[in-house]
Amino acid sequence: MQEWLDKSAADLGRAIGAGEVDPVDLVQAFFERIKGHDLADRVYARLTEERALAEAQAASARAKSGRRLSVLDGVPVSWKDLFDTAGDGTEAGSKLLAGRVPDRDAVVVQNATAAGLVCLGKTHMSELAFSGLGYNPSTATPPCVNDADAVPGGSSSGAAASVAFGLAPAAIGSDTGGSVRIPSAWNDLVGLKTTHGRLSLEGCVPLSLKFDTVGPLAKTVEDAALLMAILEGEVPGDLRGASLGGRRFAALQTVVLDDIRDAPTAAYDDAVARLQAAGAVVEPLEVPELEEAMAQAGPLMPGEVYGLWRDVIEADPEAMYSEVLQRFRLGKNFSAPDYNAAWAKLEAVRQAWDVAVAPFDAVLAPSAPILPPNLERLNSDSEYYKTENLLALRNTRVGNLMGICALTLPTGLPSCGIMLMGPQNCEEALLRMGVAAEAALG
Repeated sequence: MQEWLDKSAADLGRAIGAGEVDPVDLVQAFFERIKGHDLADRVYARLTEERALAEAQAASARAKSGRRLSVLDGVPVSWKDLFDTAGDGTEAGSKLLAGRVPDRDAVVVQNATAAGLVCLGKTHMSELAFSGLGYNPSTATPPCVNDADAVPGGSSSGAAASVAFGLAPAAIGSDTGGSVRIPSAWNDLVGLKTTHGRLSLEGCVPLSLKFDTVGPLAKTVEDAALLMAILEGEVPGDLRGASLGGRRFAALQTVVLDDIRDAPTAAYDDAVARLQAAGAVVEPLEVPELEEAMAQAGPLMPGEVYGLWRDVIEADPEAMYSEVLQRFRLGKNFSAPDYNAAWAKLEAVRQAWDVAVAPFDAVLAPSAPILPPNLERLNSDSEYYKTENLLALRNTRVGNLMGICALTLPTGLPSCGIMLMGPQNCEEALLRMGVAAEAALG
């Protein structure tokens, strides 16, 4: 059974359907690996063994009788610890929510269960999802697969680590400013940020209701596509025959290349060249209005998140990691008129973006302009924490501010990803391009 533990979710699903793998044996093998792994306590906040075994037994019975619910029926996944699971703790990486046990599943968890997915457990995350680094001294900081001394990216940090270290075939996370894509990029995974509003947020601990999205972290684009459809309760799109021939991509120049480090630059340039070699046409694109969008991130994001969390935070601020607490409290600086004015400016930028990118199939950018920062230095140097966190989130934030879908793919250089951004609610088209790009990137 051990040889199956590093397969993709789709491969496992096909093996279950062919009778080569039994879901009960599979989930038990994963729990055995998790319990024997030195870093597992930094990855999983808690395991859901009783639930997982019951779900696996039901999936096994369905497979034997030809009644499978989906191609991933019987495949285990991990869940970021902000998705409610009935009867199990959901604490969003914060001592402020210690002991919080919901009485029903989040809607996306319900949809996953209805498709036969098996819940392995809840993964550690940045506190209340408000950091792109994945550093969390309040609960645990998950490891980075490429650098034992670095952070893994956040806020879906444990989600990425669970897949990268072979402790889950796939994971479900959330993305408000890059929280699926940054840890995916830094751990050499595929990460999908869905369009805001496409997947249900009901039963998810919120950070920003205007920007929160749900998305998968996976080993392949195929897995991401299957998981997105399952989370939505829909039929997966067809990825067969995807090609880059004749595709027209915009290589975004504005903002995303500023202060970029050498390794992400080299990886991005090489990845673009490989996409071109596979038939894609790539043209540089400036969208100067993006500078204005970035300037509005302050009043928009902290303004909303502090409004949502103020009473909980100020009732016990000492329970929070100081850097995250300071980020929340930035929301005090913005008034309701500031917030409304920022939204008006952002809507204008979104219109300009739509016009600028309309001639292209997708927009390209480095997934992150930096490599995973050093964990010890983040702990001891407050300025380093602030600057690296803002840089980590900068490129991915373009997708959140523009309200679009985005996909990060590994480039082959450790912890360096390339991002493809598509229009709102065009995930199926983006994933088709993604599977062709994945093949071109090797």
